[in-house]
Amino acid sequence: TERRQFTLAGPAQPVVRPAGGNPAAVSGIPGLNGAVAGSSRLSGLFSLDPPGQAAQFATPPLDAQTIAAGSSTVRLQISADPSTAAPQQEAVLFAKLYDVNSEGVRTLPANSVAPFRVSGLPADGSPVEVTVTLPGIVRPLEAGHTLRLVVATTDQAFATPVEPAVFRIGLADGGRLGVPVVPGNSVGAGAPTAQLLGIAGTLLAGIAITVIAAFRRRRAHDVDESLAKTPLVIEGLRKAYAGGFVAVKDLSFRVEPGQVLGLLGPNGAGKTTTLRMLMGLITPTAGTIRVFGHLIAPGAPVLSRIGSFVEGSGFLPHLSGKENLELYWASTGRPRDKAHFAEALEIAGLGDAVNRRVRTYSQGMRQRLAIAQAMLGLPELMVLDEPTNGLDPPQIHQMREVLQRYAATGRTVVVSSHLLAEVEQTCTHVVVMHRGMLVASGEVGELAASSGEATFRVDKPAEAAEALRKVGGVSGVDVDGELVHADLDGLARAEAVAVLVRAGVAVEQAGPRRRLEDAFLQLVGEDSKGE
Repeated sequence: TERRQFTLAGPAQPVVRPAGGNPAAVSGIPGLNGAVAGSSRLSGLFSLDPPGQAAQFATPPLDAQTIAAGSSTVRLQISADPSTAAPQQEAVLFAKLYDVNSEGVRTLPANSVAPFRVSGLPADGSPVEVTVTLPGIVRPLEAGHTLRLVVATTDQAFATPVEPAVFRIGLADGGRLGVPVVPGNSVGAGAPTAQLLGIAGTLLAGIAITVIAAFRRRRAHDVDESLAKTPLVIEGLRKAYAGGFVAVKDLSFRVEPGQVLGLLGPNGAGKTTTLRMLMGLITPTAGTIRVFGHLIAPGAPVLSRIGSFVEGSGFLPHLSGKENLELYWASTGRPRDKAHFAEALEIAGLGDAVNRRVRTYSQGMRQRLAIAQAMLGLPELMVLDEPTNGLDPPQIHQMREVLQRYAATGRTVVVSSHLLAEVEQTCTHVVVMHRGMLVASGEVGELAASSGEATFRVDKPAEAAEALRKVGGVSGVDVDGELVHADLDGLARAEAVAVLVRAGVAVEQAGPRRRLEDAFLQLVGEDSKGE
């Protein structure tokens, strides 16, 4: 910046400070200054200098536009009026610089005022020279405008002395007003190519976002009416990540009303990834997921019909279990009477513990509270990811009862787990996954019976075991009280019964040995044990 000198004109003028400081000059109204700063006429309405209380000095009209950028300075002569009964030895004054257009409308940039104090005024009226620094501004001063310096004895925004006084204010140093200005160069008014390209790019981006949003809304309302009563249908589901890793490959299955489906597989089988896609948390690479006929997409309205507990519940430890549930439900924006707090808490079996702070809960209680949270609103489909993690056997037993009670209401539950015994005892149906692919699906009993093992209830277990060991191809003969288990390896159970009868053993009962663990290992391979 450079400092340009402008010449102020005007004689020395007496100014009065009224008793009590009232009425006072008004430079602006707090809270409205920013709103009216852009309008010269509005700004002028909120600035007032009572007659006789301010000295005014002005420059000639500017011959060219000037950009003021900084604090202007001016030297003034201040003196006390010796004719008063008690001349004041100190003056508190307020300086401000107006921009006045050709019509006489004045604007106070930023409604800024510079208060200053002059001490040691001689009683004989001799003037004291002072340099006054005005408030900093950044403003273009148009050609034909004038600058008007006003020095007042009062201002509504400041405290002023209450004693009446008279001062005389004049210009010093030839009335020079130093204004810091920024030099500028005129530029041609050619087409703003860069700006136009930026605007065009913004418009194209807006159109693209609108199209994508419309496409997603359309997907969210994609409904297959033939599946309106089917809780879950997954077809050709695939999820691939950068680097070529495929977490889920061509997965297809369906869940009917009233089922408790176990999504079973070793760690890394793709169970959690599948559930995250079901919840709309991640988008599948290919394939579809439909819940009650509605296509699942992020933000799909049908997600409100699903209750879930996937990868942690995020409870606030300093709140009680009940307060956590109420806070969670409030965050959904749904009416409180739709939450069914009492029903969810009764099914979860939390009892009086729901009124205790969560930090005092055991792991089992936290898991049950998470299940209760998933049950809020009694969703038609409940999705739980490894709900028995970290629980001891009694807690697992209680969790199993919770899920079975919920399914007994006619709703559907999907549970992922790698605990074979829990799936066998809790679920009615099972989907077995391995390395992202579907290995088998069906009722738990059917899969458990597919291992090829048989169980015989006999009167002479030792003789029966010995007779079966002598049959070619039969292996894994094991005695368990009155029961004898054996892997027949394709041998019909009727033939095995005949062998036992010929050996003098009475056979009371014969049937498949229902062990899901054996079927699971047979389906996914022994290498799953280490995964």
